[in-house]
Amino acid sequence: MILSRRASLMLGLATASAAVMPRIALAQTAAPTSFAYPVEGGQVVFHPVGHASMVVETPGGVIHVDPVGGADLYAGMPQPSLILITHEHADHFDLPTLQALPAVAIIANPAVHGMLPADMQGRATAMANGDQAQAIGMGIEAVPAYNTSPDRQQYHPQGRDNGYVLTIGGKRFYVAGDTEDTPEMRALENIEVAFLPMNLPYTMTVQQAADAVAAFRPVSVFPYHHRGSDVQEFARLVQGSGAGSQVVIANWYPRGEAG
Repeated sequence: MILSRRASLMLGLATASAAVMPRIALAQTAAPTSFAYPVEGGQVVFHPVGHASMVVETPGGVIHVDPVGGADLYAGMPQPSLILITHEHADHFDLPTLQALPAVAIIANPAVHGMLPADMQGRATAMANGDQAQAIGMGIEAVPAYNTSPDRQQYHPQGRDNGYVLTIGGKRFYVAGDTEDTPEMRALENIEVAFLPMNLPYTMTVQQAADAVAAFRPVSVFPYHHRGSDVQEFARLVQGSGAGSQVVIANWYPRGEAG
């Protein structure tokens, strides 16, 4: 992983903690941190924006994933070439934010595609679970995202929502969306970086997320969409599982978890 100079300095200040938990990367907490990973043809840079939203720079263009929260959050970010939307909930799909962004191509699950106004539908593509596509020089696979626990299935029913595996420069990056540790997640292979949600009652527990990591063993994993969850406990569980995955704790709540 390539870190910015500021993030590297922060890691240096956290040497004592890193010595105790060497597989946990501690990120700066003053502002969202950028994380870069080398791929063929350049690098992939992730910019956490908030909760479940991120901006991803790739050699082929910039992706905004689940952009919500208003245009001001994106004013200083690289402008998108593509927008990815996982599902219809307001912390993932916000029409005013989309309308404030440049009029670029959109990929969404079919339910969200049906909610878009006509002008957006004209530049949008619906991807159902299992579909594959190509855009801005990368491969995109729509991975099922759903709740498996009987008391949570009303939040994300099977067959409606997407996660995405992005193949960029020969490496695979997984953005899970809102989901529990489904068989499809556990069966993933060769994932370089994964973003996993963990908050109740909507997604999964930190134990479920750690169990999933132990199953599909991404090289690095970010807890995200984790409001109210103990991400340090997630990191300890992953470390104890023997998965060998590096847990990266980024700042997904720069305005606080109540914001």
